[in-house]
This record gives sequence, C-alpha cells and structure tokens, in this order.
Amino acid sequence: MPRIALYPGSFDPVTNGHLDVVQHAVTLCDHLIVAVAINPGKKSLFSTEERLEMLKAVCAPIAKKAGCTFETSTYDNLTVTAARAAGASIMIRGLRDGTDLDYEMQIAGMNQTMAPEVHTVFVPASPAVRPITATLVRQIAGMGGDFSAFVPPSIAAKLKAKFAG
Repeated sequence: MPRIALYPGSFDPVTNGHLDVVQHAVTLCDHLIVAVAINPGKKSLFSTEERLEMLKAVCAPIAKKAGCTFETSTYDNLTVTAARAAGASIMIRGLRDGTDLDYEMQIAGMNQTMAPEVHTVFVPASPAVRPITATLVRQIAGMGGDFSAFVPPSIAAKLKAKFAG
C-alpha cells in the first residue's frame, strides 16, 4: 500500500520554508499531495489558481528527484477530512519553533481523535528557513523590501509583479 501524505497550508506565497518541508516530506511518502486551504473569510494575495500553479512549478521537481509522485489540491473543510478524503495516512506539518509545536500538538491531538488512521508527522524547519513566514514575506514585499532570500526566484518574480502596480 503506498504511503500517501498531505501537506496542507495557505501557501500565500510559497516560501523557501515550504520547500524545505517538501524536501523532507518526499522522503517519507510515496505520494505527496500539497493542499491549498480555501478560506473565504481570508483575503489572499494570490488566487487559489496562482498558488496551485506556483506549488506545481517549485514542488514537482523536488518530488520527481526523490522518486515521489506529486499533486496539488484544494480543500474547504477540516484538514483532517481532506486528508482522509485523499486517502492520506500521513499529515505533514512544518515546525519553526516552540510556539509552532505547542499549537500543532493541540491540532494533532484533535485530529487523532477524529481520524486515528491519519498520523501527523512534524518536520522541523532547517535553521536557515526557521524565521520565514508567508505573512512576513508579503509584508516585506508590500513595503518594497528585499524578500529574495525567502522565496524561490520564480515566486519572487510573481511577488514583484503583484506589488508593481
């Protein structure tokens, strides 16, 4: 039976921190699904379609190199429900620091109660990407700062285009 993992998030935009998690995740599963959460109450910088396109462009090569199949998807329900619907037995969650751990442990506990067959796997961020958050990247980009060290070059170009007008 293939090991299917779901890596959920908003990915607005995709950062080097996200890619770091993907690089680890593809070694843990046979098939990785990176799922974009749709939250109608949250205003995103990039459309869902743009985020899916960015994820495919930067994550698919990482998965291919590792011999892991890859896809993107969206969901607008509970993350654990999306994992179950995708047939995932692994949910990937990135951790930057102790604050993330405290929050993610609560979610993992609730998810385990709702779907005991879906196992949360925490992936600690590599030291170089620990401070990166999509929120900070958007703020830096919006204020004209240099965010190039925090995102892949193709994503940097898309961010520059968003804020050029």
